[in-house]
Amino acid sequence: MPLFHHHLHDEFGTWPLAYIPAGGAEYGEIEAVARAVGEGDDGAFHAAWSQAAERLAAQGEEALKRGHTAGARSLFLRASCYQAAAYHPLYGEPVDPRLLQSFRRQSELLGRALALGDTPATPLRIPFEGTTLPGYLLSAEGRTAAERGPLLILTNGYDGTMTDMYFASAVAATRRGYHCLMFDGPGQGGALYEQGLRLRPDWETVVRAVVDHALTFDLVDPARIALSGWSLGGYLAPRAASGDTRLSACIADPGLWNVASGFRAAAVQMGVPREAAAHLGELPQPWLDKMEALIAGSPRLHWSVMQRNFWVHGVRTLREYLAEAERYTLDGCLEAIRCPTLVTHAEGDTLAASATALFEALKCPKHMLYFSAAEGAGGHCEMKNRSLLNQRVLDWLDAQFGRT
Repeated sequence: MPLFHHHLHDEFGTWPLAYIPAGGAEYGEIEAVARAVGEGDDGAFHAAWSQAAERLAAQGEEALKRGHTAGARSLFLRASCYQAAAYHPLYGEPVDPRLLQSFRRQSELLGRALALGDTPATPLRIPFEGTTLPGYLLSAEGRTAAERGPLLILTNGYDGTMTDMYFASAVAATRRGYHCLMFDGPGQGGALYEQGLRLRPDWETVVRAVVDHALTFDLVDPARIALSGWSLGGYLAPRAASGDTRLSACIADPGLWNVASGFRAAAVQMGVPREAAAHLGELPQPWLDKMEALIAGSPRLHWSVMQRNFWVHGVRTLREYLAEAERYTLDGCLEAIRCPTLVTHAEGDTLAASATALFEALKCPKHMLYFSAAEGAGGHCEMKNRSLLNQRVLDWLDAQFGRT
């Protein structure tokens, strides 16, 4: 049974459920937010999450004053997660001031929390093409700040942030003994919201700069650097691995061959001839009008395409977006991947439609992990059972790096 009244609110509002095992949320707090939103609009959704976050942040400040560092850290972490949940329905351009307000508060609270750990995280500004990308370097639990060890680099997709990556992957990895580097690339998080950097298909260029920066830290073992991408990161990570041989392992969750295939399938279903659907950016205007009406009539599609994707890619029309989407393909790249690569495929995840084909096309050492609804891990990025995903992925990574 949905927690939130509106379908889109329920999709966004239940993301934090995945973060409960990592300390990102509590079920009762999410339930209370859902009651506060009721049948309200996107503004009510934002306000309810933001108020919940600020209540926890205030409690964290009080705990810190009393010397309860661990308690304050826990409260700041959940507050950061709730601010991150608040603004997803507000995506799009012009940028809503409430989105920026919540993102800045989310980032502040995450930074406060990560500074309070036994080994404080290192904030990063990664040099990149005349500017910098924000990030954090997290030391593995049980290791000193300077102890060399394997590094797991985490890359997001379309709409995740470093807060999401922290709870979804970094906590599990650092507990397993991996140093973690998480960052916002072009089109993601602060690089988009604050700097206006748009998404780009040549993720090898982005990750090359990230690896360059990571290697300036003595704690990173250059022979054991892995890259993991989730959601759209299931395209970005393999693309990066095809162009940077310093990566020792790659994880695509799920494996995503290209971005345009779903739109091509939809176009064919609408009656567009297959040969015309092969070049979406050149579709005759009547077909584009029909596709745009279909997208506009679905709250989920309207949000993901016209609010999120237009903003992330820096386009204003559906034709521009479809032409841009066609650039995001692993055609001609897969054979260049040499490092061991793990591909995931969760039952019911529409983004995983090309995972099997991608896996079969890989020429490197490879492994496939399937996740089912029966084990509570179906759906996009195994969000209902990230614990299982992390356990199996890290077991595989341990084997690649000879760890027990």
